[in-house]
Amino acid sequence: MRYVLFDVDGTLIDAVSNQRRVWAAWAERYGLNADKVYEVALRTRPTETFAQVAADRDPRECLAALHELEDEDVRSGVYAAFDGAAELLRGLPSGSWALVTSNYEHRVRGRFRRTGLPMPDVIVDAAAVDEGKPSPAPYLRAAAMLSAAPEDCLVIEDAPTGVESGLRAGMTVWGVNAPVAVEGVHHHFGSLREAVPSVLAFAAGGGLRDGTKL
Repeated sequence: MRYVLFDVDGTLIDAVSNQRRVWAAWAERYGLNADKVYEVALRTRPTETFAQVAADRDPRECLAALHELEDEDVRSGVYAAFDGAAELLRGLPSGSWALVTSNYEHRVRGRFRRTGLPMPDVIVDAAAVDEGKPSPAPYLRAAAMLSAAPEDCLVIEDAPTGVESGLRAGMTVWGVNAPVAVEGVHHHFGSLREAVPSVLAFAAGGGLRDGTKL
């Protein structure tokens, strides 16, 4: 059996504008330049962002404020699934796929409800592991929960930290939703829609693996 492990934001759900709005509101709360804050936030985890842009502030207070804004955005923001996401997830066998996200499960569930995407049985979120991406821990945790061997898992990612996480876990990693391939991916698709046939073929035991035909 083959397994597919998906990142969420930027891979299945287009959340860029939402993330920008959240960080802009957070920056305004602390009297900071929104563009500069977002530029840092794109490259680092929240606690690292706070250390760089608001070193004089209590990081726990900063994180609480960010979580408040993110939760409100899940309730009231507008979200869209990438083209092909619903078809792909509904086409995968039950128990053969999981979500691996740096976000929190309740927000992921809220976004999936808003976009009508089906939910899997397994979600590995920021609270499920001690080390997030680019550590291999999140993807290895998902594989263990599916009773899957890493070599039987395909990771679908859009960002360098997620790609590194999947590669370090010993899995096949395909990149999507970027004009240029992220370094290290075994195969690159410009969009999720382009990847749908190959991902379904992989899950069925055929198609591409490590960028070559099986």
